[in-house]
Amino acid sequence: MPRHYRSPFMLLVWLLLICTQSHADWRQDVPESRQLGGGELRVFGFSIYKAELWSEARSADSLLSFQQPFALQLTYSRSISADDLVATSVKEIRRLRGAVVEPMRLDDWAREMHQAFVDVAEGDRITGVYLPGLGVRFYAGDSLRHEVKDEAFARAFFSIWLDPQTRNPELRDRLIGAVEP
Repeated sequence: MPRHYRSPFMLLVWLLLICTQSHADWRQDVPESRQLGGGELRVFGFSIYKAELWSEARSADSLLSFQQPFALQLTYSRSISADDLVATSVKEIRRLRGAVVEPMRLDDWAREMHQAFVDVAEGDRITGVYLPGLGVRFYAGDSLRHEVKDEAFARAFFSIWLDPQTRNPELRDRLIGAVEP
């Protein structure tokens, strides 16, 4: 190839690689996943979000013991600020794990969530991907937003939906496939 074509060719290859990476989504983290279940969170009759749980696991047992990667995707039905998403998450983690999580650590987790979450409007999606031994990756739409390399945080965060003491046991049952949506 003539010398003057090398640079534009390499630029094109580089751009293609960058475009491919920027369009990657959570499915790369859990490539063989299938939807285990799904449901809707409603408060006072108003839809807040629809939730779907995706995993390579064929049963909820290995998922609930945090042995398998999985993705929890929330598609919002209304506008909610990132600050409200963080505050609600912290409140639920404190309710479920308060006795075992030091206040300073919870503050650190809140800062991580502020980096991960965005203001959402109707139809927006946030997907959290649990990765055993690593932590969690958060995607806004199909774009990686933030990664938290803290497995304790990841387990505490996903416990909001998956812990038997969740505020929404019916949604939990639907997510893990124990009840049809």
